[in-house]
Amino acid sequence: MTTVDPRRRIPRTDAVLAEPRLAEAAQRLGRPLVKAAVVAAQERARRGEVGVSPDAVVGAALAALPEAATALSPVLNATGVLLHTNLGRAPLSAAARTAVARAAGTCDVELDLDSGHRGPRGAAAVAALLAAVPAAAAAHLVNNGAAALALVAVALAGGSPGREIVIARGELVEIGDGFRIPDLLTATGARLREVGTTNRVSRADYADVVGEQTALILKVHPSNFVVSGFTRSVGVDELAGLGVPVVADIGSGLLAPHPLLPDEPDAGTTLARGATLVTASGDKLLGGPQAGLILGGPGAGADLVARIRRHPLARAMRVDKLTLAAFEATLRGPSTPTADALGADPTELTARARRLADRLAGLGIEATAVPSTATVGGGGAPGVTLPSAAVALPERFAAALRAGTPAVLGRVERGHCLLDLRALPPADDEALAAAVRAAAER
Repeated sequence: MTTVDPRRRIPRTDAVLAEPRLAEAAQRLGRPLVKAAVVAAQERARRGEVGVSPDAVVGAALAALPEAATALSPVLNATGVLLHTNLGRAPLSAAARTAVARAAGTCDVELDLDSGHRGPRGAAAVAALLAAVPAAAAAHLVNNGAAALALVAVALAGGSPGREIVIARGELVEIGDGFRIPDLLTATGARLREVGTTNRVSRADYADVVGEQTALILKVHPSNFVVSGFTRSVGVDELAGLGVPVVADIGSGLLAPHPLLPDEPDAGTTLARGATLVTASGDKLLGGPQAGLILGGPGAGADLVARIRRHPLARAMRVDKLTLAAFEATLRGPSTPTADALGADPTELTARARRLADRLAGLGIEATAVPSTATVGGGGAPGVTLPSAAVALPERFAAALRAGTPAVLGRVERGHCLLDLRALPPADDEALAAAVRAAAER
């Protein structure tokens, strides 16, 4: 009696792709991605993998398909770090997400609908920024904070040999992932003139080196570390009278003073104190998409912004329509998730943690509510801690939660997996509880 090799019953690729559910997935995810999942399922069946018979190829292919045509996965931020760089920093507000969807198709990003002619790109986003910072007379947007500083440097100091940027030695900082401010600046063709020492600098140190070759004085806020002890720095107001542009890189994107962050510089105050230009990021404390802000004060500052906007490299650093839409909506819309997390009530955080812990304990999961400490993160407000509350689970939950859908990122501390709630909106508590239940079953 002849035995038929079951592998001969494996359906052809075109037949599997024609199955209605896979055909629909191909419309949603793209045919190449779906075909790859089908081919992989067929190969598993050929190897005789347990549970993947020839009749199960369709099911195996469907199970292997991602939810979206991107490798990025949503993550619930339960780390207690409000602006987690590895998680994309600031989560967009609902208004910003709606704006992104609105701009995702064809839109009037550079068209005047009334006249039918080309219009100014990003004018509404710039207007929103100027409305939020009354001390600014002009503004320009680029693709990130480093680009803002680089564009200012190349436009003001990189045009001719010997032009210098004066900067204190204690402000030659590393901004993350090995990138350093001095390397960024010298890459533009500018020369650096370092003044002072690592821990102390005076106005006289700056005044002694300012001359005909000085393009600008740069103040860099040490946003990811704190220097304490025998220190001295020079404020923007002290430097404003030295006869050259003063550029302040404030880093975090705070536009106005915040009561919880008294030592964090903000754009409005910095301009009011005499800075010619201010550069900052849009995806940190401002709570918007990744973007770089260049703000100019009245007079010379506004003139320099106009000059910077017309520099050839401004085109290379241009923001796209999605960023423009999200940025404008961030400024004009309701409170951002970052602002909500920063201003969260510790009492309510404790109540949320207790409710979640009691709910999970009722399911037999070892969960308790504990006090916690959150931080701003994202290179902002170094040394500032925020009272918070967390759900403490056994340490083994950390890996299981990261493997779930949605993934949950907590932090491991003293043998426990802590799920800090300050960076997590209350609306996500249900999803967090479901993720913990699923992790407990793995």
